[in-house]
Amino acid sequence: MSSGTASGTMGMRSLPRRQLIITLIGVLLAMFMSSLDQTIVATAMPHIISDLGGFSQYTWITTIYIITSAVAIPITGKLTDMYGRRYFYITGLIIFTLSSLSCGLSSTMILIIVWRGLQGIGAGMMMANAFTVIGDLFPPAERGKYQGLMSAVFGLSSIIGPTLGGFITDTISWHWVFFVNIPIGILIISLFIFFFPNIKPDTLKHQIDYWGLGTLILAVVPLMLALSWGGTEYLWNSPQIIGLFAFSMVMIALFLFVESRAKEPIIPLWLFTNRIMSISLVVSFLSAFGMFASITFVPLFFQGVLGATATTSGGFLTPMMLSNVAGSFISGQLLSRAGGHYRIQGIFGLGIMVIGVGLLSGMTPQTSYAQAIINVVITGFGLGIIMPLYTIAVQNASSYNVLGVSTSAAAFFRSVGGSVGLAIFGSVLNNRFATAFLNDLPAAVKAVVPADQLASMAHNPQVLVSVQAQTQLKDTLGPQGAGLFDQLLQVLRQSLSSAISKVFLVCLFIVIIAFVVNLFLKEIPLRKQHVLTSTSTNGKLKSSS
Repeated sequence: MSSGTASGTMGMRSLPRRQLIITLIGVLLAMFMSSLDQTIVATAMPHIISDLGGFSQYTWITTIYIITSAVAIPITGKLTDMYGRRYFYITGLIIFTLSSLSCGLSSTMILIIVWRGLQGIGAGMMMANAFTVIGDLFPPAERGKYQGLMSAVFGLSSIIGPTLGGFITDTISWHWVFFVNIPIGILIISLFIFFFPNIKPDTLKHQIDYWGLGTLILAVVPLMLALSWGGTEYLWNSPQIIGLFAFSMVMIALFLFVESRAKEPIIPLWLFTNRIMSISLVVSFLSAFGMFASITFVPLFFQGVLGATATTSGGFLTPMMLSNVAGSFISGQLLSRAGGHYRIQGIFGLGIMVIGVGLLSGMTPQTSYAQAIINVVITGFGLGIIMPLYTIAVQNASSYNVLGVSTSAAAFFRSVGGSVGLAIFGSVLNNRFATAFLNDLPAAVKAVVPADQLASMAHNPQVLVSVQAQTQLKDTLGPQGAGLFDQLLQVLRQSLSSAISKVFLVCLFIVIIAFVVNLFLKEIPLRKQHVLTSTSTNGKLKSSS
């Protein structure tokens, strides 16, 4: 294998065909497990908050997962460039599997949030490796087919996930949506131990950027906390939120200072001087808003507004995920076979997403199941088109020496975008719902239902998804309260619908910005070999453009 200090090109990794196939299967299975977890949990979340309480923490089960995975991704990406992929991949799988067990055993929201955070670290280590390993095995001109295949696996797990999650939640318990990861995780860990190659880009001695690692964590975590707590736990202008934002900004400045002087920075700043790299990262960041909004809030709309069961709502998500698979497969094949026009494909994909999210923002309690399904299918197809594009654009614009760093940067920005989006959307959802619900309550309902119970509903409308909560409310209203119960339920659904519509309106604005930014993306031909660059006099790798 060529040294990391050499310049030139190299072809595909020379692995025996059997090992190459098993490695690819292992990567696809790991992708399947991690993406299955996201969609299966999304369907169960309304029942989780109904059981454990905490509507204001609805997005936290997903947000904490994204925060910790976002931090783990660039750190793992850099370390795998330095020390190889294999052991970090296996470690991530072990962490993910064990924390899945702990999530399933959780009895409080605090516990499940903590274990989801640890699960996110394992997922981040896996994500940092997944697309990078495809880059190890195949040159840019061939990656579209395999990146599209990985995106299709993500879509396939997303098809199975909502229905499986709903079925498990309705027939057994939400705890089991986490337990299903355990046998899959054990199988993949065994596969990786025996067959996964120890891919390492160079044989040089390396120095870990501990200061960069520390300042990155201290920059990202407080920012995510501020965005998640603002407007829910604390007022936006409260000392706590302002303090978190201020601390994060200071840490970001310190991180940039440290990285500009580090011998081997966690995220080399020269990556952002590459126009293709910087625009691709921005679009990845912005498009993640649409992806996570769809996965998180569409099940809530089906269950809370349209009154579907968890199983039924999972089934309604299936067409969205099928269209996502189709979009990913078509996009990946076109990318490799039609000249690598990632900018043009991005225009089509983001344009379709704009239409889909716009339709989602217009849904109401009167929206039919058929129309809702059409809306999510359009959104899913647009999302599927763009999923393989920007990782390949980033990899094609950087040298093989920093493949792990550049690939993980794309995943990092996508994860941070999803986390920021969910934080913003969660704040919009909570504030809009509480305001609409309390303002629209009929006087007759206010006169019968205790004020503290109404206040509780404004922050945790579990009556929309919990039969037990509905029974308790009917008992409170008494034998003559059937009409009042129907009025209250109607107000709850209308308020939740209004809040979710507001979420998708904000999302629509963000996706439009992503569409505009994509117009400035420069296309260069996809390379047919790995490109190695030399190191500069100060020991830092030069950028490949």
